[in-house]
This record gives sequence, C-alpha cells and structure tokens, in this order.
Amino acid sequence: MSAQLQLGEVTVDVLKKDIKHIHLSVYPPNGKVRISAPSGMKLDTIRVFAIAKLAWIKQQQRKMQAQEREPVREFLDRESHFVWGRRYLLKVVEVEAAPIVELKHGKMLLQVRPGTTSAQRHAIVSQWYRDQIKSAMPALIEKWGPILGVKPGRVFVQKMKTKWGSCNTTTSSIRLNSDLAKKPAQCLEYIAVHELVHLLERRHNDRFLALMDGCLPQWRQLRVLLNRSPLSHEEWLY
Repeated sequence: MSAQLQLGEVTVDVLKKDIKHIHLSVYPPNGKVRISAPSGMKLDTIRVFAIAKLAWIKQQQRKMQAQEREPVREFLDRESHFVWGRRYLLKVVEVEAAPIVELKHGKMLLQVRPGTTSAQRHAIVSQWYRDQIKSAMPALIEKWGPILGVKPGRVFVQKMKTKWGSCNTTTSSIRLNSDLAKKPAQCLEYIAVHELVHLLERRHNDRFLALMDGCLPQWRQLRVLLNRSPLSHEEWLY
C-alpha cells in the first residue's frame, strides 16, 4: 500500500509493507523522500514521525542539491574519468580484439572493437571499475578483519544509487558501490571499515561510533571527503 504526505514544500512518499520498524530515506539527486512503514501503522503516526524528522530531511535535500555532479559520459576521446581520485583523459582505440581498459601515461586507454556503441563502452568501463574494487578489497579485509575480530562472508560490488556500502549481518556479506573506485583510495578503506564494524554492531548507535573512533579516528574527515566528491550522472528511477 502506498500513500503520500505533504509537509509544506516537502512531499513524502509512504510505502507500507511487512516490516517491524519505520525507515526514512532521502534519495539523490534532488532529495526525494520515502518512508517505509509497518503495514498496520496509521498514517497519522507516520505524519508525526515525518514532522519530527523534517529539519533533517531538509538538511539532506540541501546537501544533495548542492553537490557537484559529473557530466554525462559518452565515452569519447579526451573525456575525463576518475580512478582512485585522480583524473584521466580517455583514449579510445578500436581494434579487432577483446576489450581492455588500462591506465597509461595519465590516460585511460579503452580498447574496443570497431562499431562498439556508447552503451557498450559504458558497460566495459563499469565492469572495470567493479574489478578495481574486487582487487583492492582482499588486502583491506586482511588488514582490518583481525583488528576488529570479524570475518566477512561474500563481498559484492555493484552500482548503488543511494549508498556507498551495506552489510547483511545475517549472512555477514558486504556490498560496495563500484563508484568507490573513482574516489580517493582512503574512501574505500573508510567504507570497508564501516561495513566491517556493522558485523559487530548493526545500528549507528554510540557503540558503533565508539568502534569507528577506536579503529579509524579520522573516519569523519574521510566521510566528508567522500561526500564532497562529485556524484555520478544518473537517470534516477525510484
């Protein structure tokens, strides 16, 4: 069941489903607001909850609307692409051979077959970004797993529109946003530690903050660095 609340200039989409707790989300790029609530919760109760969170909602919307965004990528020569926080100019090479992406002399070389479309080039580069995260994660897990006393299950890497990472405490699996490969490398470490700490504490409570402070004291500065980085251009669907 879905409904909509209007709180002044803020529109809130409400989705009722079979869950135990109420959840509030503010989605990029422009701050669309959604509340997921237990099926039996009254709309008036949800409205009171939303009003109590209104100042926070507006703060998040302002941040998202002000954040810099990358231009639309067409995967053509001399386009700017970022890898681990460093800017590279794209160089497309068409040859009858398997696709390759490599960094060389300040350029991102994209080898594709003649006739490869922009969408296909995008898919090749996106997979390459995922591979960068997959290659970097084992060393981070080897470093931080023993420090925290945790051992994660599977690590998934995918394009994520609303989160940099997530942790399933039931399966001990971690999901990471492939766009982290575009950000400074220490941002990936921060998100990796953040999700590993969730294996010890599910919620962002005082214990979680204390664990983060104890093992990665600079995590707040890294969060600022990550969230100030340009967001990818996306056609956002909800």
